[in-house]
Amino acid sequence: MQVLLAAGHSQREAASFSGLSVRSVRRIAKEVAVQHTDDAMERQDRRVGRPSKAAPYGELVEKILAEEPTLMSLEVLRRVRLAGYVGGKTALYQLIAGLRPKDVEVGMRFEGLPGEFSQHDFGQVDVRFMSGTIRRVHFFASRLKWSRSVQVSLVPNQQVETLVRSLADHFEGFGGVPLCAVFDRPKTVALEWKKNGEVTVWNPVFAYAALELGFTAEVCWPYQARQKGSVESLVKWVKGSFFKQRRFVDEDDLRAQLAEWVEDVNCRTPSRATGIIPEVRRQEELQRLRAPRVKPGDLALRIPVHVGPTAEVIHETHSYSMPPEAAGLPGTLYLYRDRVRIVAGRFESVHQRQHGRRKVSRLAEHRSAHLAAVSGARGKRYLKRQQLFEVGESAVRFLTELVHAKPKAWAVDVDRLHALLQAFGPEALDRSFRAALGAGAVSIAFVASCLGQNVLPFDQPREEAG
Repeated sequence: MQVLLAAGHSQREAASFSGLSVRSVRRIAKEVAVQHTDDAMERQDRRVGRPSKAAPYGELVEKILAEEPTLMSLEVLRRVRLAGYVGGKTALYQLIAGLRPKDVEVGMRFEGLPGEFSQHDFGQVDVRFMSGTIRRVHFFASRLKWSRSVQVSLVPNQQVETLVRSLADHFEGFGGVPLCAVFDRPKTVALEWKKNGEVTVWNPVFAYAALELGFTAEVCWPYQARQKGSVESLVKWVKGSFFKQRRFVDEDDLRAQLAEWVEDVNCRTPSRATGIIPEVRRQEELQRLRAPRVKPGDLALRIPVHVGPTAEVIHETHSYSMPPEAAGLPGTLYLYRDRVRIVAGRFESVHQRQHGRRKVSRLAEHRSAHLAAVSGARGKRYLKRQQLFEVGESAVRFLTELVHAKPKAWAVDVDRLHALLQAFGPEALDRSFRAALGAGAVSIAFVASCLGQNVLPFDQPREEAG
């Protein structure tokens, strides 16, 4: 209309050409010149049409996006609904799109067959709890390629044992083992490889676990997503869909929300890739998954070891005893989740797995055998004292007080304490030592009474115990 008027046509002529009324032409003639042809923007500027229910929440959406620019629209919708929004998601999504630019990432996709591939990777993210505390969280994520079923676990670190045990747990969660497990990062999987990414030496701990569980492994190398079609970053998806969308009170809340989210994406939300709920497809995929050869709790990592001259095996700073006859022999340590089994020649021992640092696990029968192998009363007594030290710091403090109180008579008390150690074990004796120190009673009788013993070892009179 403005072009017709600028060309010199009268308002009546312009109305005739355009089919508008003369009144409309007169109104348009008074308006400023058109600067763009975006009708949607012009309608918004002129406030044409029914007002959107999402419009009153524009400031809230803008505030949310200012604090968390990458927050998914679904999470923004959830938060705005908590603030009272009752409109549809389309209107709010349009509002969100107008308040932030879209980042488009181009990729490719491949499809596997049922029971053929699973993808696995470690990830880490800095989580800010509502208290303001920031903590770095490690997680391990797995996904069946065909059904898109997902398993995600919080883990303490990204070491090979953590990978293997998390993998076993996730296979159990999936209901079986696929033909091939694909890993995006080779640090805990491979030790040596060629320039083209072909693995020449696998991590032996990982390789044995793969044999135990019954799967083959392939590695997709960084920046080469086309290898085995590992094109979707599993870790990036978990971060973007969960960690960066939620807020957490503490670690317990984080774990609870993670379990809820995994349940939701598996059982209630259709996959964007397939359009089908992953659990529906997983049920179809189950017939192609194979049962793992061992249960997660029975999975043992094989580690070559050497029995030292003191008949001990050192693993992760912890000492595990063996019979004296096994000293100097090479052996194998079978590392379970809760226990350790050591085999060296014809000798074998099983210990509870130690945690922390520099703990000692010595079986009662090994203490007796070591004492029998030591000649001389003096040597035996000092060995008993050394074995008492292994109870922990409480034993060292108690014996320090005892020896200084009885510099010439402590040997008998050490014999009695060692008998209690053999009868009740280091944990019970540690508690008794702590109780005695706390009460200021450096007395063998007090320690024995804490263990429920009214008669001291060797039936010695109480007076001799001091």
